[in-house]
Parts: sequence; C-alpha cells; structure tokens
Amino acid sequence: MHKPLRIAAVAATCAVAGAALYGTGVATAGQSTANSTHEPYNIGVLVKDIDTYYGTTADSNGVYQASPDSPYAKDLARLDASAKRYIDQAARKAHHRHTKPAVVFDIDDTLLLSLDYEKKTNYTYNSASWAAYVAQADRPAVFGSPELVEYAASKGVEVFYNSGLKESQRVSAVDNLKKVGVDVNLDAAHMFLKDAANPPAYLSDCATAAAWNCTTVQYKAGTRKHIESLGYDIVANFGDQYSDLEGGYADKTYKLPNPTYFVS
Repeated sequence: MHKPLRIAAVAATCAVAGAALYGTGVATAGQSTANSTHEPYNIGVLVKDIDTYYGTTADSNGVYQASPDSPYAKDLARLDASAKRYIDQAARKAHHRHTKPAVVFDIDDTLLLSLDYEKKTNYTYNSASWAAYVAQADRPAVFGSPELVEYAASKGVEVFYNSGLKESQRVSAVDNLKKVGVDVNLDAAHMFLKDAANPPAYLSDCATAAAWNCTTVQYKAGTRKHIESLGYDIVANFGDQYSDLEGGYADKTYKLPNPTYFVS
C-alpha cells in the first residue's frame, strides 16, 4: 500500500483537538496549511490527541494497542451497529428480489489495525519498513470488524476484499486475517490486491504490465465495477480512506475513523 502523505495529512485532516479526529478527505479552508500564512497546527499536540482518541498504550511486548474503551472503539461500535442494521435490511430486500448482495471491505485499518507501525515510525511511511511490518502478519483486528464480516456472511451476503496491499503480500494478509478471526472468502476470487506485474484487464485504462498508473480511486472503483459485472449488487463498501469509497459501484459507503494518514 502506498501511503504518500503521513504527518502532513495528520495536520490537514485532524484539525479539531478533542473531537473525533478522522479526516474529511479534503481539508477545509480552515484546516489547509500548505498555502497558508498562518502557523501550521502543532504536530506534537495532534499526536497527543490521536493517542487520546485511540487510548494508545504499549502492551507487555512493547506493541502499541488501541483501548476497547477509547473514543475510537466507541465510534467503531456505533458504525458497526448501524452497518449491521443496514446489511440485514439490504439482505432481506436482495433475497426477496432474487439479487446477489455483496459487501466490500478494505483491509489496512479497516480490518487490520496499523497503529503500532504508525507510532513506531512517527507517522511516516517507508516501503521497506511497511513491507516488513505486513510480513509479520501480526496486526490486531480493528474493533468489531471480524464480527461484521461474519455477520454479513451469515445473512447470505457475499464478502469481498479490495485492498491496496500488493499481490506479493497475499499470504501475509490471509494469515493475519485468519489470526484475528476474519476467515470468510479469503481466496483469490474474493480478495483483490494490487498486481502491478499482471494487472487485470478491467483496469486496462490505467494499468498495463509496463506501467501502473491507476489512482487509488480508479483501482478501487474499477474493482468494484468488476465485482458488480459478475452479477453482484454491492450493498455496502467499507474503508478507512475516502479514496476507498469514492467512484461509485456501491449502494452505501461506511467511512471508518483513521486520523493517522491520508491516501489520495
């Protein structure tokens, strides 16, 4: 997963201290600092606010964890409860109409939490350190996500995954998801990862074996379009970035909180 903006994104998307600190996707005039004559937001204060939001603590192994009593966990619980009600209704309608409902989940910070990586890299991104972190296959679950996946499947809704992880990281992703209890449709027909060496034909407008030029929105929306071309109706799409959700091909979108980085 390419994460080009880290600390700058924290300043751009997490401007309101003490509030829910996940961003709006596009900085408002009051939040933008790139072309401003005003002093930028203080990163040290923002990091403290992020720690408060997650209830960040280091466990006995020195791994940073979010607290199940944190504002972050409470926001997720409200989102999950709403999503379950909606999935139940959407599944009933779909089955009555004899259509094929589906849900799509991003993976990083939608199903698997990367807080430990963010803290230990001071919210900066390095492709080598990120690859090593993913390869450990030991990230904790985002609170409630395994249960939400299982709930959708229990209602007869087909589960798909649409991730910015690389094809070479598939084994690690599957292993990690299984560890946290996400064990639904983890095959290649349901889990879509970035394959720059052999991009699928449905992304031919922006990706070839010679060059991958897809934006996140093009890649993710193009993949959802492909899923729907298989006869499914994507009733809900879940992601922690607005770029996970934009571009259509989903009846409803759910933005999970993430104040630690921004992917355009």
